[in-house]
Amino acid sequence: MAALTLTLAVTVPGPAFAAARTADGPAPAVAASAGVDGAMGEALDALPASDGRYTVAVQDLNGRDAAQYGTGGAYDTASIVKVDILTALLLDAQDRGTSLTAPQRKLAAAMIRSSDNDATDALWKAIGGTEGLDAANKRLGLKATHTDKDGHWGLTRTTAADQMVLLEAVLGDAHSPLTADSRTYLRSLMSTVVPDQRWGISAAEGKRAGAGPALKNGWLPRSATGLWDVNSIGRVEYGGHTLLVTVLSDGQPSYRKGVALVERAAATAVKAFVTAEKAAGPSKG
Repeated sequence: MAALTLTLAVTVPGPAFAAARTADGPAPAVAASAGVDGAMGEALDALPASDGRYTVAVQDLNGRDAAQYGTGGAYDTASIVKVDILTALLLDAQDRGTSLTAPQRKLAAAMIRSSDNDATDALWKAIGGTEGLDAANKRLGLKATHTDKDGHWGLTRTTAADQMVLLEAVLGDAHSPLTADSRTYLRSLMSTVVPDQRWGISAAEGKRAGAGPALKNGWLPRSATGLWDVNSIGRVEYGGHTLLVTVLSDGQPSYRKGVALVERAAATAVKAFVTAEKAAGPSKG
């Protein structure tokens, strides 16, 4: 198992991960809410040893605390990039003063809800492939996300900090180049993924009544190694808090073990984060 280190804990006004970062990813700890970073790190250190590496990030949309823990650096996106692709498509439509066409909406629903790759290929072409996604990410403030040189969308490389910036734009309540209608549309798709893809960060909520999490998962076996990338991003409710959560992993021995790791990491991090936030009292910002 790769060594794990706490890499970020912040309490800042406005978009937390957008404000507390460097060009290559998260910045060192800044103005941390007392105990939030340490509590999350201690809880994740107590997890059973895992193959491969992982990183998990949590942000409270109400209190503005944010923390990231795990092995830093870039990870393959696999299918979580589909949220980014749809965001780029919506930004283009907004710029042109139009809405998505009926065929585009059908493709978008298939891409997000059932992770359909043929639909993704079509929308990837619609946004202009690597150039279109790179341009959208520059606008969104993703500084360490890079498309694959050969144009394979699933091999886009990203960091947990960048995914949190994307989630703020997509699932946050403000500070976004997306209109409220675009954000509502994205959240509606991410809240209605097919049942067998509702794993991942949803483990942080457990079984509860209500709409459930808004999420997108990604999984990809690497042909060179036979090991798996398994990722999950989205928005959950826990303990009266609305949280953005990202878990990225690679080097996993199987899909099932990767899913189990992602779910353990998400559930453990969210519980520790919220418990520490409550102990520290209300954050300022």
